[in-house]
Amino acid sequence: MLEQNKESYDESQIQILEGLEAVRKRPSMYIGSTSSRGLHHLVYEIVDNSIDEALAGYCKNISVTINADNSITVIDDGRGMPVGLNAKMGKSSVEVIMTILHAGGKFGGGGYKVSGGLHGVGASVVNALSEWCEVIVKREGHIWKQKYARGEVMSELEKIAESDEFGTQVNFKPDSEIFEEIEYDFDVLANRLRELAFLNKGISIILTDKREEDKVEIYMYEGGIKEFVAYLNRNKEPLHQEPIYVEGEKDGIIAEIALQYNDGYSENLYSFANNIDTIEGGTHLSGFKNALTRVINDYAKKFGHLKDSDKNLSGDDIREGITAVISIKITDPQFEGQTKTKLGNSEVRGIVDSIVGTGVSMFLEENPAIGKIIIDKGLMAARARDAARKARELTRKSVLQSSSLPGKLADCSSKDPMECEIYIVEGDSAGGSAKQGRNRRFQAILPLKGKIMNVEKQRLDKILNSDSIKYMVTAFGAGIGNEFDTEKLRYNRIIIMTDADVDGAHIRTLLLTFFYRYMRDLLDKGHVYIAQPPLYKVSKNRKEHYVYSDLELEKLLEDIGGKDKSTDIQRYKGLGEMNANQLWETTMDPEKRILLKAKIEDAIAADEIFTILMGDKVEPRREFIRKNAKKVSNLDV
Repeated sequence: MLEQNKESYDESQIQILEGLEAVRKRPSMYIGSTSSRGLHHLVYEIVDNSIDEALAGYCKNISVTINADNSITVIDDGRGMPVGLNAKMGKSSVEVIMTILHAGGKFGGGGYKVSGGLHGVGASVVNALSEWCEVIVKREGHIWKQKYARGEVMSELEKIAESDEFGTQVNFKPDSEIFEEIEYDFDVLANRLRELAFLNKGISIILTDKREEDKVEIYMYEGGIKEFVAYLNRNKEPLHQEPIYVEGEKDGIIAEIALQYNDGYSENLYSFANNIDTIEGGTHLSGFKNALTRVINDYAKKFGHLKDSDKNLSGDDIREGITAVISIKITDPQFEGQTKTKLGNSEVRGIVDSIVGTGVSMFLEENPAIGKIIIDKGLMAARARDAARKARELTRKSVLQSSSLPGKLADCSSKDPMECEIYIVEGDSAGGSAKQGRNRRFQAILPLKGKIMNVEKQRLDKILNSDSIKYMVTAFGAGIGNEFDTEKLRYNRIIIMTDADVDGAHIRTLLLTFFYRYMRDLLDKGHVYIAQPPLYKVSKNRKEHYVYSDLELEKLLEDIGGKDKSTDIQRYKGLGEMNANQLWETTMDPEKRILLKAKIEDAIAADEIFTILMGDKVEPRREFIRKNAKKVSNLDV
C-alpha cells in the first residue's frame, strides 16, 4: 500500500468560492452539453479527481464500472476525501466537496501540486446532475458514507465500518431529466481511460461493463507515452521500431515527449497539459516544433546529409510521417484559445525546447541509422514539397476556365460566401439533375467523375495531379495543406451528395479523408455536411411520400393504413433516378432537406479510422469490419 500522508490533504485545505444553484439550470455551462458528450463527461470529472490523487503520489489503482442500470461506480485507492468538519461551512468536508461549487483542494491550499481537474467543479456538478449519488470514503480508520439526490443531501456523513484502508468510491446515476440519453458507450469511455493510463505511467485503470458479461479491460502502461505512440502507430508502418522518448524537469515543470516516424505523409501531434488534451496546441507544442526542426537540421549538417550550402529542411518536411505525444505537468497552467484548450504559459516554450533539443540530439548521436532514416524522409518530403508548390501554382491558374475539362463547376450567382453552398456530386447524371433543380443564386454544383484519389497513400505533389482534387481546390478558393485558409473560402457549406449505396459510401469516405488530411479546418470549423437523399418514394392514392430510413418506412406504412395493391414503394438506388424537381424537394431545398454535419470530436479516433479504412494494412480493416458489422443499417447488397 502507498504511504498515506494524512497531514498533506485535510479539511483545512478545502476552500469555498461559490454555491451550486446554477448547475441544474444551465448544465451546459459546466459540462459542455446535455448530449452523449456531456453524459460521458460526468465520468471524466470523477476520474480526474482520482488521477489528481495519482499525480500527487497517493493513488495507483482506479476502477470504473458501468452498472446494469447505466449508473457509474468509480473507486480509487488515494487518500480518501477529507471527512473532518469544515469550519467555515459547519459541515463535513465530504459534503462541502459534493454540494458546493468551486470547493476543493485545488485553489492554492496545498492539497494538490499538479491538477487536471482545474476548476474544482467536478464532484459537485456530477452530484447536481445525478438522479442519485453516494460517496464512500475509507480514511482515518473508518469507512464513511453519505447519500444525495439531485445535489440535495439525503443523509448525514456516517461511519459504517472500521477499516485501515484509504480511498474514495463515488456511485452516481445521471439524471434523465437533464440528459437527452443516459446510456453509456463503452468505447467512448475506453478511449479516454486508455489515454489517461498512457499519460500517467504505472497507474492501473480498470473498466468494467456489467451490461455485458465478462466485459473488462485493464489499462496499465509502464512505458507511458512511449507506449502511447506505439499504440497510435499500430495500424501504420513505423520506420524505426522503438519510439524516441525524452523526459526532463525544470523549474517545477515536467515534460515528456515520445515520437516515432511512419511511412505515411501526415503529421500527427498530440499535446497534453496536466492530462488535458490541448487540441489547439500552445507553448509546449511550439517548443517541441522549434527544437525538432533545429536539432534535425544541425544533425544533418554535422554528419554531411546536408551540405553547408543547402537550404535547411522546413519544419513541415521534418514532421512528415511523424506521430508524437507531448505531455507536460505544470503547477499553474494558463489556458487560452477559442475553447480554452491552448496552453499559454510562456515559460513552457523554452523549457520544452531545451529538453527536446538535448534529448533528441543525444538519441540521434547514439542511433545514426535512425538519424539517417529521418533525414532521408525529410529530404524526400522537401523534394515533394517543391513539386507540390509548382503544382499549386498551376492549380491557381483557374482550371475552371477551360471548357475542355469534364465535371466543370456550375457556380452560383451570389458572391457572399456566408450564404453560398457547393454540392460535391457523384457522376454526371446526378450532376445534371442537381444543376437543373438547384437555386442558382446560392447553390453551386461540382460533379466529380468517378472516385477521387485515396490521399492516404499519396504525397501532396501526386495528389495535386488529380483533376477532381484540382477542381475542388480551385472551386473552394482557400488553398490546400498548410496554406489552407478558411477565411478565403468561397462557400460556407460544402455538401457531399452521393448515392445511398456502397460506392456512394466509399466516395464519401475518400472525400472526408481528403478534407481531414489536407483541409482539416473545413471539418474543425463545421463547413462540411453530408446530404441525406431519401431511400424510398411511397405512392398511395395519388399522394407521394419520401422516407429516409427503413424505420421511417415502417411508420409511414402504419400511418397510411399498410401496404396494399394501391401502394407503390420505390427504393432509390441512386440520385440519378430522381428528376430535378424531386432532387430539389427531397435533398436540396433548405426548408425540407436533412443535412448531417461532419464533425471531428476526437482527433486520435479520427486519425485511427482514416488509417484503418484507407491505409495499406488489410488486417486492421478486417478487424474493424468484424467489430462494427452489427451497427450497419441500409446495407446495399
